[in-house]
Amino acid sequence: MTVVLLAGILFLREPRLEKTEDVFLRWLLQNSEPTGPNAPLTVIEIGQEQLVSPDNPNATPAAPTHVGASAVSPLEMALFLQAALDFRPAVIAFENVLKWRERDEAQEQVFLDQAMRAPRLLLGAELASAADPDAPSPEIAGFTHVTGKRSELAEFSAIGHQPVEDVRLISTAGFVNLPNDIADDLHVPLLFRYRGEVIPSFPLEALLMWMHVAADDVKIRLGSEIALPEGRRIPIAADGTMTIAPHMARKANRMSLNELLLAAQQRDAGEKSAAQFDTLRDQIVLVRTPANPLSPPDVFAATIAALQTNRFVHRVSKVFDVVVLIAAAALAVMLRRFSRVNVALSAIAFSAGYCLLALGLIARWQLWLPGVLPLGVIWLLVFASPLLPHTRAFRTPRATTVPPPIA
Repeated sequence: MTVVLLAGILFLREPRLEKTEDVFLRWLLQNSEPTGPNAPLTVIEIGQEQLVSPDNPNATPAAPTHVGASAVSPLEMALFLQAALDFRPAVIAFENVLKWRERDEAQEQVFLDQAMRAPRLLLGAELASAADPDAPSPEIAGFTHVTGKRSELAEFSAIGHQPVEDVRLISTAGFVNLPNDIADDLHVPLLFRYRGEVIPSFPLEALLMWMHVAADDVKIRLGSEIALPEGRRIPIAADGTMTIAPHMARKANRMSLNELLLAAQQRDAGEKSAAQFDTLRDQIVLVRTPANPLSPPDVFAATIAALQTNRFVHRVSKVFDVVVLIAAAALAVMLRRFSRVNVALSAIAFSAGYCLLALGLIARWQLWLPGVLPLGVIWLLVFASPLLPHTRAFRTPRATTVPPPIA
């Protein structure tokens, strides 16, 4: 009993050990399907395939005008904007930092002309740590209502990469940094610290633009939540990250640039087949170039979809872990009363039932049950049972037969 309690307390108090619960969470999310309505989000992937003429979509694609699958010219981006704006999306967000090569600068004005038509344009940028923190750097307006310790937020003091100046003047910057020490496929930062100010990351900025929410209307309690108008609450950790379910990306619509160009032409021609694309209206359109090796990982679609639909992964209270420890300690006292075979079979049945329960809760309510601690404690008892002396004290005594008296 003492070993079980000490092992559980050590697990709960040591952050590096508790981090292993992410392994169980990944397994749960990989083996469950998201429920609920689709998010008002459409992901457009550019650069994975060659452009096809809308006049003849069955024709063989023309050879690309650029070298390498990762390079996307301003002209291709301008074609996308021209087609997308016909469907009137609320926000158009580019994940990649839009910096053109010198030979493409002649096409930059074409992109700029289309970008000026966008009602809300969000462009990816990257923060950096300057060698000299006192060196001049652009000012970034942060949130004014912030409580809690800011020391655990990822800190930056400069802007490393950002779009060209002409485009910056007509857009909003969204910072796509994913620091290795706090971010992975399950944890995406929503907040950064820039020269003492708390600023939003790319997905949170996209949500604020989509909801028409100003920074002064946002209240942040670090380590607890981000409070938005209309009663929205976004749970965040002390380091400004939010736990996401990667499968929430399935709640977003996905299409290629060729599909969008064809739909725009059919819409202009009055064809009913393009009516399904009218759902782009008032949505967030997220633009990705997956063939570009410098593109961020595909986590922002899942993050934005979770923010729009209020489908957040919630961990069960720590009280649950304490109850499990107390129950396991009580079970350790009675372990000697049962045979080792029964102990092993019971552990297998409990593990299977617990995993099924955890899968159901994560799929239905996004409620995350820990797995490493409960299952680890149970199997610790199983492996420890052979070391315990087996007792027969609680077996039913056999009846004693008294021989008849000798006559």
